[in-house]
Amino acid sequence: MSQTLDAPLSAQDPPRPPRGPALWALTQEVADFLYREADLLDRRQFTAWLDLLAEDLTYFMPLRRNVKFGQHAAREDTRQGAGISWFDEDKWTLGKRVEQIMTGVHYAEEPLSRVCHMVSNVQVLSAAPSVEAAREVMVRSRFLIHQNRVEHETYQFVGKRTDVLRRHGDDWQVARREITLDQNVLQAKNLTVFF
Repeated sequence: MSQTLDAPLSAQDPPRPPRGPALWALTQEVADFLYREADLLDRRQFTAWLDLLAEDLTYFMPLRRNVKFGQHAAREDTRQGAGISWFDEDKWTLGKRVEQIMTGVHYAEEPLSRVCHMVSNVQVLSAAPSVEAAREVMVRSRFLIHQNRVEHETYQFVGKRTDVLRRHGDDWQVARREITLDQNVLQAKNLTVFF
């Protein structure tokens, strides 16, 4: 399941696995993993969340642009490694963000935000080597993140994620996450939540 930087995960639509009990069971297993990940973030268990990320993680959120009709595929989202983005990170940089928040003196997260992650529409797009013996899966989902800071700052982030999850022992790890935020102007004062 190799991915290239010039072919965003969100633009890929691999042949879907055949429907049946094995796919349904795999989809439920993957959805449970994503729900558990969201719960860790909501409970501010950031160190445990980092354990769900592969060492070679790619964590990418492009900027979105308003473009003319017919130019969406080529120009709407910035490309990884070829321009500016909201996030183009790895596990090390996410770890440093967690360390900064955990100091208790992070300007934008003191006091800590109240955050609720909602994940839905979980779809297994592909599984390798097979659905029955999946070691790596590509998964698409939707998210809604509610963030409340201090008394009056409330923000909503809505979008889609395309993840590559890799089997790690009896669990999964996120090996690649591409986040598509469905807005091109950020309404929040900062971007400290994890997607």
